Order: sequence, then structure tokens, then C-alpha cells
Amino acid sequence: MNNSSVEVIIIKYPKAATIVASICSIVFCVVGVIGNSVTIAALCRCPKLRSHATTAFVLSLCISDLLFCSVNLPLTAIRYINEEWTLGEPLCKLFPVLFYGNVAVSLLNMVEITLSRYVLISYNKYYEQMYSKKSIWIQLIAAWAIAILIMLPPLLEIWGTLGLNPSTFSCTILDKDGTSPKKVLFMIGFVLPCVVIIISYSCIYWSVRKSRMNMKMHHPTSKKDRLNQRREKDDSRLTKLMLTIFICFLLCFLPLMMMNVFDDDVTYPSLHVVASILAWASSVINPFIYAASNRQYRTAYSKLFRIIKTSVAVTDSKQISGSVRSKHLENNGQSVTYKPNVTMT
Repeated sequence: MNNSSVEVIIIKYPKAATIVASICSIVFCVVGVIGNSVTIAALCRCPKLRSHATTAFVLSLCISDLLFCSVNLPLTAIRYINEEWTLGEPLCKLFPVLFYGNVAVSLLNMVEITLSRYVLISYNKYYEQMYSKKSIWIQLIAAWAIAILIMLPPLLEIWGTLGLNPSTFSCTILDKDGTSPKKVLFMIGFVLPCVVIIISYSCIYWSVRKSRMNMKMHHPTSKKDRLNQRREKDDSRLTKLMLTIFICFLLCFLPLMMMNVFDDDVTYPSLHVVASILAWASSVINPFIYAASNRQYRTAYSKLFRIIKTSVAVTDSKQISGSVRSKHLENNGQSVTYKPNVTMT
């Protein structure tokens, strides 16, 4: 029995695939923890970005990615290195909750970002009322709560169950009594938010297009008009950044979701590994997209690095000055101790 199970595992995942997956999960873990931690610190220290409602949702997205990199990826690395699940049943049940919950909360945060951009661009006069601090907190809590709630049926074994699939040594959503909520969760937690985001960005595109056509017909003359034009350009750049984040997330996670739903028996193991690596990359690439695509985010990063560089320089200078002072005191002590006492008679 044991030999046959080992043969099944080897057939399911070739050795080369597990080695590549192990290396990628470790690298993504390190890069993701550093990148998302730096992004959180940079955004929290930038007053200009802190005033944007979008920043609160971006911070929530960064926290979600940080949790994935610091919890899920180390467990994944151990799983692929050992080519079996060795971490016990409680962690095996927790792993899919964190994994699928992370996908859901990331998409819900993107939905909230997209809707906030749509309201800002299309219904600007209602923006302040709809995105007060209280409203933002309610939306953030709701996103995390929904992501947890959709995983409760399999966790409580009401519909499906969570556990180990021995043939793939993966902890995932399993059938119970011949049924599984995986396809329904795929529709509710992935497809529906994606549809909302795509429709919202389509509406944003038409609103921006209409606004630009109006600006071409009526050239800005007053200082107020020029300020509004500059603000609209900044909003447009930020909207493009958030659209880029969504497209990259979609390209990273869609292959894995499709494989899990339509190839649950793992007929193509190598494709499953490639799809998994792409999904892990989604939690790592966002800080690089922020830095490459938006000037305000680059400024926030550079300010944080300047603060760190100044702190390090001050610490080094204090250590150097302390070392010089101690040497000076030692030298003075030596001159007093060893100076010959000459008396004239």
C-alpha cells in the first residue's frame, strides 16, 4: 500500500516540479515579506497618500499578501520539500482557509478600490460622504468577514470538508457525501468579484473618455480649472495603477482556479505546479508594480529609504563618536598613569 501511494505521488508530481516549486515558494516568501512590509511602512508614513481612501484598501491588500507570504508560503515550501504533508491535521484544515480566504479578501479589496475610483471619477460630489473613515472601516471589516464566512461551510463540514488529498499531498477542499462547494466558491469568491471589477472599470473608462472630450472642447482658463485638470490626471494615473494590479492578479490566479475546478484529479501535474507558482507570485509583485507605475508611490518608497538611511547614518556616527571618545579617555588615562613625576631639588 505504501509503495503504491509513493508511486502515485511520483506520477502526480515529477521530482523536478517539486524542486522548482520548493525554490520558488522560499524565494517568494522572502521577497514578499520584505516587499509588502516596506510598502505598508511607506504608505503609513506618507501623509499625502494616507489621505486617500484608496490607500486604506491598498494597505488591506498588502496585509493580506503579507499573511500569505509569511504563513502559506513557508507551509507550502515544507510540503514540496518533503513531498508529503507532515504538519498535522489542524494546520491541514487551516491552510485552505487561509489560501482561499486570501484570494477572496484580495479580490474584495480590489472591488472596493474599483468602486471607490468609480465614485471619485463619476460622482465626485458624493465621494466625501460615501468614503468617510467610518465607511472605509466598515467596508474593510466586511471584506475580511465575507472571506472568512465563505470558508465556514467546508470548515464546519456542513458542505464538503477540508483535509489532505493523499495523491497530491495537498490540503484543500474535499468532497463530503459526494458534494463539494469548490465550484460554487469559485463562482462567488472569484468570478463574481471579477465581473464587478470589469464592469466598474468599463464605466470608469467611459467616464474618463467623456471628461477628456469635454476638456478638449473647453480649454481650462482659470486657475481652478487647471487644478481640476491636474487632479483628474493624478486620479487617472492612480486608476490605471489599480487596473494594472487587478489584471496582474487575474493573470496570476485564474490558471490555478481553472485547474482546481476543471482538473481536480490532477491529470496534468506540471501545469498545476506552474499555475500554483503564478498564484504565489501575485502576493509578491504588487510592491514592484506600485514602484514602477506611480510617482506618488515611488516618492513614498524613497522617503522611507531616506529615513532608514539617515537613521543608519546617525547610529553609525554615534558609534564612531563613542569609540573615538572612549579612545581619547583611554589615552588621557594612560598619559596620567605613566607620566614620570620629576621633582626639582
